[in-house]
Amino acid sequence: MAAPVNLVNLESVHKSYGVRPLLDGVSLGVASGDRIGVVGRNGGGKSTLLRVLSRTEEPDAGRVTHTRGLEVGFLTQTDDTGDARTVRDAVLDGAADHTWAADGRTRDVVSVLLAGFPLDRELEGLSGGERRRVSLARLLLSDSPLVVLDEPTNHLDIDAISWLADHLSRRPGALLVVTHDRWFLDAVCTRTWEVHDGVVDAYEGGYAAYVLAKAERDRQASARESRRRNLARKELAWLRRGPPARTSKPQFRIDAATALIADEPPARDRLELEKFATARLGKDVLDVEDVTLRRGGRTLLDDVTWRLGPGDRVGLVGANGSGKSSLVRLLAGENEPDAGRVKRGKTVDLAHLTQNLDDMDSSDRVIDSVRADELTATGLLEGFGFTGDLLTSRVGELSGGERRRLQVLRLLLSEPNVLLLDEPTNDLDIETLTVLEDHLDRWPGTLVVVSHDRYFLERVTDTVWALPGDASLKMLVGGVESYHPSTPGSSRRDAVPGPSSGGQADASPISAADRRSARKDVARLERQMERLAMRERDLEEQMATDAADPSRLTALQQDWQTTRNERESLELEWLSASELAE
Repeated sequence: MAAPVNLVNLESVHKSYGVRPLLDGVSLGVASGDRIGVVGRNGGGKSTLLRVLSRTEEPDAGRVTHTRGLEVGFLTQTDDTGDARTVRDAVLDGAADHTWAADGRTRDVVSVLLAGFPLDRELEGLSGGERRRVSLARLLLSDSPLVVLDEPTNHLDIDAISWLADHLSRRPGALLVVTHDRWFLDAVCTRTWEVHDGVVDAYEGGYAAYVLAKAERDRQASARESRRRNLARKELAWLRRGPPARTSKPQFRIDAATALIADEPPARDRLELEKFATARLGKDVLDVEDVTLRRGGRTLLDDVTWRLGPGDRVGLVGANGSGKSSLVRLLAGENEPDAGRVKRGKTVDLAHLTQNLDDMDSSDRVIDSVRADELTATGLLEGFGFTGDLLTSRVGELSGGERRRLQVLRLLLSEPNVLLLDEPTNDLDIETLTVLEDHLDRWPGTLVVVSHDRYFLERVTDTVWALPGDASLKMLVGGVESYHPSTPGSSRRDAVPGPSSGGQADASPISAADRRSARKDVARLERQMERLAMRERDLEEQMATDAADPSRLTALQQDWQTTRNERESLELEWLSASELAE
């Protein structure tokens, strides 16, 4: 394997807007082969870091250096299609169908991201979501050695997100991505940068590894604010007790996680919440009986019966246009079925979070738009990031992400007993998502969530249903991870047999001697991996210290990459040995 090449260096970079520093003395680097996820609160400096790093914006102080001739492919949140007039011009440089269709990579990108797009359609008539897909397709068909993506999953459904994760995992070159989609971070990234308070903290691994490392740093420092620490610990408890796939980690990591969450209760007490919900709602909540629903000449539901009881926590998935939002509006009483009926319990007090941000008075101040018990409102306002000057800001002055946070907050404070959430994670940062999840953990009622965010669905719901596009509604027995995207090039995860697959059932029995030998191998490999992990941490500290010395930094990066490759190789051996040992 070729040694990584240093592509970008930031040395003591400062960047402020007004009096607020977003980057304060930041020094870091990006090497070829890096796959870095960037997380942090909305407005905390993530997009600013990307612009400075890609040199589309100059720092106020410090230096940004690129390797000679570096081309950076940058997907911004504003979308850039150049001077192109049509979709074909923007993505394919005007190439005829027989030309671009002969290339497998181009065909794959176009068939997924531009499905249903007439290629000669003018860009001027596209919606924001459609222009976003065009910009993403244009970038993915470039050969840039460094790709920088700012919220690439926005406006993508769960099928397209799964395809994009697989595509980026196979794509050569370096990747830097800002996203609030934690499943995507785990599927694509091997390092995580957290941007906060003007600094950037680096962690190894995707989102799950970042949460563990962050909680461990907090425990050792004993100086973090208690609210952030408690949220990190609760998130870690979920990761540790979640699906088996997430806990298939080397034993030394599991032991560290177990020590951190020894006194942490489960994320939520399902039986207790159902008891409360039954007391509030009674036996009948929402019954969809023999319903047929048509929209725009398409049959979205055909003779579907579906019953939601007190305390049910249900996720809905499906491709864009499959009818998820229409079904939620049907439950809310905003749509009427073409056949059949929807029965609602007498005690149902329903609240519906739509994707529309225009349901608030723009002239209201944030603090005046919240009507609820003062103690409850104060806690949620703080948790959702409304403090200081934001409390007296006009709703019309808020950013899209801030308006979404306020919209969710107002809905929760209305104290409904049935919640219908249509894409609640849109525009919310990860820290706000953990606050929302923590609140929903204690909320006793019936919950229906439409989302493309697999992590959020797995975290807050107990069952997941799919609209596969054939006018039916089907329960996913294996949860959201058993959802199989219908788009071409679906995720490699779907091709890997799980623990209950037929291939595993036919395996030969393992002898007691082989099992004992495998257990010895597991113990040996864990000791070796622990030593390598410590070596990686030492090298990272040295790289931070010597960030201003390019030659020294390059040598350290090569040493670090060699160490990491060796540890990852040992992890594969560990996984094989642990399967034999169990």
